Amino acid sequence: MKPNKISQSVSYVFIGLLLLFIYAPIISLMVFSFNDSRSAVNWSGFTLDNYINIFIKDDIRQIIITTFIVAIASTVSSVVIGTLASITLASLGRKLRNTIFSVNDLPIVNPDIVTAICLFLLFGAFHIRSEMGYLNMILAHIAFSVPYVLISVYPKVISLDSNISEAAKDLGANNFQTLFKVILPQIKDAIIASAAIAFTMSFDDFVISWFSVGDSGLQNISIYLYTLKRGVDPAINALTTIMIVGIAIIVGFNYIKNKKKNKGVV
Repeated sequence: MKPNKISQSVSYVFIGLLLLFIYAPIISLMVFSFNDSRSAVNWSGFTLDNYINIFIKDDIRQIIITTFIVAIASTVSSVVIGTLASITLASLGRKLRNTIFSVNDLPIVNPDIVTAICLFLLFGAFHIRSEMGYLNMILAHIAFSVPYVLISVYPKVISLDSNISEAAKDLGANNFQTLFKVILPQIKDAIIASAAIAFTMSFDDFVISWFSVGDSGLQNISIYLYTLKRGVDPAINALTTIMIVGIAIIVGFNYIKNKKKNKGVV
């Protein structure tokens, strides 16, 4: 066998082992989401009860609802704030813009625990009680999501041709019409990408959520998993499987869409 073929074979084996190392736990979780027991290592039989329990068990259902309410509310709010901020920053002077971006980067580079403590102290200073769980968690998630939206949308905004906006105004469009009919359609891909980042950050967060809700008793999925004293409820494995399949479908659809688009360009 030629050295090049040997090197190529070794590369394939290495990549295969790496992918196996990364995805084996996920595959195991998906398989055992159909297991007829709480065990994650011993197979007791096939069942769909874990998927049914997502909708039947009140505690699991409430945790899922809370997680999605907070994630959706914070995502929509942060995308609106971050997008409008990006458009505004594009018209500011360079020094002021750089200063704002330096401040914007702080929540990104800060450890989560630092941001969590800062928000905890802020809520206390403004007498926002921990009993207001939903409000606290949504505000906290908006605070750490906006910077990610800003750095995702701003590069697209500054790449736009300013002459197009000026032409729209010359044709009689007001600022509101120019924003919704000219600017936003051109940056929609960046907005969608930033929304995906914000939603993922909110859905995954634990530390900031934990500090923001205090003793209100409100739980998202991350807090629920942290406070478990026994093994993970198989219903959570089932929920995770549904999410993984959903993400795979979205990624696959996006891949096919981009492939068709690239063929059309060629």
